[in-house]
Amino acid sequence: MDPAGGPLAGIPLLEDLPDVSGRRVLVRADFNVPLRPGPSGVAEIDDDFRIRAALPTLEWLTGRGAEVTACTHLGRPKGAPDPRYDVAPVRARLAELAPGVALAENLRFDPGEESDDAAFVDRLVEGFDCYVNDAFGASHRSHASIVGPPGRLPSAAGRLLQREVEVLGGLLAAPARPFVAVVGGAKVADKLGVLRSLLDRVELLVVGGAMAFTFLAATGRSVGSSLLDESQREACADLLGKAGGRVVLPADVVALGPGGSLGHGGPGTGEVAVYDGDLPDGWQGVDIGPETQRRYAEAVAGAATVFWNGPMGVFEDDRFAAGTDAVAEALVGGRAFSVVGGGDSASALDRLGLSGRIGFVSTGGGASLELLEHGDLPGLAALRGAANAPGRAG
Repeated sequence: MDPAGGPLAGIPLLEDLPDVSGRRVLVRADFNVPLRPGPSGVAEIDDDFRIRAALPTLEWLTGRGAEVTACTHLGRPKGAPDPRYDVAPVRARLAELAPGVALAENLRFDPGEESDDAAFVDRLVEGFDCYVNDAFGASHRSHASIVGPPGRLPSAAGRLLQREVEVLGGLLAAPARPFVAVVGGAKVADKLGVLRSLLDRVELLVVGGAMAFTFLAATGRSVGSSLLDESQREACADLLGKAGGRVVLPADVVALGPGGSLGHGGPGTGEVAVYDGDLPDGWQGVDIGPETQRRYAEAVAGAATVFWNGPMGVFEDDRFAAGTDAVAEALVGGRAFSVVGGGDSASALDRLGLSGRIGFVSTGGGASLELLEHGDLPGLAALRGAANAPGRAG
């Protein structure tokens, strides 16, 4: 049991389950892995990291004699069977990595999964004795397989979910200081909530990516044809006004000229230039500039704890990858305990071969942000409500 007030307080862990020997255990995993077309036209797994991440939980259960069935979503099949999202490739790889563990069909083939339908939950848990949630990346969703089973079966957090909560919850509770957050990405509206929450906890909040241009516009800078969410300009100005100078924005940007195109996995076109002031009409800011790269790297180097979520530019185009690369290299070169919030940041680290040199890489981009913003997730709340949860068990 976690100490009172700790990140795991009230959440049942594997050790809180009844004896699983000879019992049927349902494990909600996150096997939403990237797929690619195979030579015979059958989909193949492009990266099995999420399957391997579940092995400690699966091995703990099978090693104690449990009969384990995993379940997962895969893609967005819209509540009906879709051959593009058949879990057969995942089932084949799981059989290699965890022999004897079965895998149910794609949860999202049934509309009851995303609507949290009680009848679907009943069908899902029928015949099982225990439930384990090891799908951190889906635990910010109030979906049937996440929030339903703990109300019906003895339940627990798996090892992956446990570790995610320990690390990310630790950022909320007692990070080593100075604590610096680096947040990028495209949509400022999606990040404002977590930015406000982080601002209450960090010494510096470093902002990059396309969302930085709404902040720059809020300071009076002209951002040319950069991505701009006019509806959030006032909210950005308000956050900056309350920050007391602790929000760091780009001083210079790398921009794409009029008529140019971005290369997502291939070569782009058009003129590229660095601007350290207003952007002319027609020019689109796409990455942080060299001076900003230096400043952001210095901020990371001076930290004791760093949380990073979201790229600094369109790193899939080599012309606009330097900002993201600079942050990644500063993370591995510094003394800070580094936490990367999954998603595109994790993909950028993989591209650079740096993932193994990061303190912790989350398996859930959206889930990590929601946990930092709200301090809880629907999946965690459901586990705390299980009959065998610490403090509830008789």
